[in-house]
Amino acid sequence: MTAISVTEAPTEAASPERVSRVRDAAYRMRHHVLTMGEGQGQGYVGQALGVADMLAAVYVDQLRLRAEEPEWADRDRFLLSTGHYAIGLYAALVESGTVPVEELSTYGTDGSRLPMSGMASYTPGMEISGGSLGHGLTVAVGMALGLRFQGNGARVFNFLSDGELDEGSTWEAAMGAHHHRLGNITALVDMNALQADGATDTVLSIEPAEEKWQACGWFTQRVDGNDIEALLHALDAAGEASAAEGKPSVILCDTRIGRGVPLLEAREKAHFMRIDEHEWAVCREQLTAGHGADVPAGENKETEAAR
Repeated sequence: MTAISVTEAPTEAASPERVSRVRDAAYRMRHHVLTMGEGQGQGYVGQALGVADMLAAVYVDQLRLRAEEPEWADRDRFLLSTGHYAIGLYAALVESGTVPVEELSTYGTDGSRLPMSGMASYTPGMEISGGSLGHGLTVAVGMALGLRFQGNGARVFNFLSDGELDEGSTWEAAMGAHHHRLGNITALVDMNALQADGATDTVLSIEPAEEKWQACGWFTQRVDGNDIEALLHALDAAGEASAAEGKPSVILCDTRIGRGVPLLEAREKAHFMRIDEHEWAVCREQLTAGHGADVPAGENKETEAAR
């Protein structure tokens, strides 16, 4: 049994304009991550840089939201199961206009709405308090069922880490989503191959991950999670599969920790990074050089004009 690749998915390629819009957003989000990380001198910076393309693709291209009304009843829900990835989600919430860019400097400080681990009671746009891994998909199943009973067409996106595939609750939820034919759920898994205790395949092997999701009845794709065109193609295919078959969808995204900043990509101890004071400027220079054109952090004229 083989997972569907993006080259086989029944969708057209994303337009250059669409890809560029998401790529520029991901670039700004990576700058936001560095801003937050520099304030603390450490944190889950590597993961946030690695998933910036995934989060940008969802927040800029997919989610139906109202920045000024975070609890709008018809909004699409994005559940961050991996609470320590909150630094990445805050960058996306700034890009969506839900959180002001000026607030990034408060990250991780006493009284901030941006704690190091995501808490729904603190942050607008944060749907659940993540952290104890393996709970996000179970909440997503209940939420998707509830929306169906209400006749609400909103979608539920659940962001998981590959480490959460170690958890039995994740697979129980996966089977439940298929049983109830919850086509309004899309799961995105960060397959960065690293956990707190070491490489994922040495902690508990999760491969072949594609076949396991397919066996649970999900429409399954695996893509390069740092390839924006591939991500958009996969998200389109997931939407089409949901509409045609009523199947929940999962996109397994192979990402690289520290993506966009070679200095951090090369770090051996990358799960929780301590970055020296003099290295932050180097990180920003490498990020800008890699993007090819400087897009001012916090500025998205297209997004502002559309609001």
